Amino acid sequence: MKTFELKGTARVAGGKKGAKQLRATGVIPCNLYGVEKDANGKAVATSFSVNFEAVRKLIYTPDIYVVNLDIDGKVCKAVMKELQFHPVKDNVLHIDFYQITENKPIVMAVPVNYTGHAIGVREGGAFRSLIRNLKVKANYDQIPERLTIDITELAIGKSIIVGDLEFEGLEIVTPKQALVCTVKATRNSRAAEAEGGK
Repeated sequence: MKTFELKGTARVAGGKKGAKQLRATGVIPCNLYGVEKDANGKAVATSFSVNFEAVRKLIYTPDIYVVNLDIDGKVCKAVMKELQFHPVKDNVLHIDFYQITENKPIVMAVPVNYTGHAIGVREGGAFRSLIRNLKVKANYDQIPERLTIDITELAIGKSIIVGDLEFEGLEIVTPKQALVCTVKATRNSRAAEAEGGK
């Protein structure tokens, strides 16, 4: 995966009012969930903030990154786990990061890339992609930037589901019955089929 350098400032969690004041100045409240656990076994969160401009390219990209996160000089590797947007204005309200280590698997949504020219498309059908990302589990250094799916043999009326896929070194977490892509019949393909049947 690509890397992204990000500097944050430690903050004391101040509730909704404090978070609103931060956002008014172009700053986004964040949490880093680390490997440490509390007495109840829950992940301990470190509250910090980042400037929106510093994370713009991390948020608005289809790529996935390992973030080299520097919070007041304390550095760790992390991945962005969850973004919270305003339901109307669509601006970023909050970001959750998860600290990663070399030997502990993580789950990430990896963009899907298609290769090949489907048989069904050559016969007049229409290709439809129904999923943009697949969730996979592996050590962070084994997770690729893209998952490539060959659609060459996909005929009209046929589909690929998650259960049909396999990637070396990765455990697919997305439900096996989820539809990935399909080739649907079109007027042109139906007309050609009818013409061929005469």
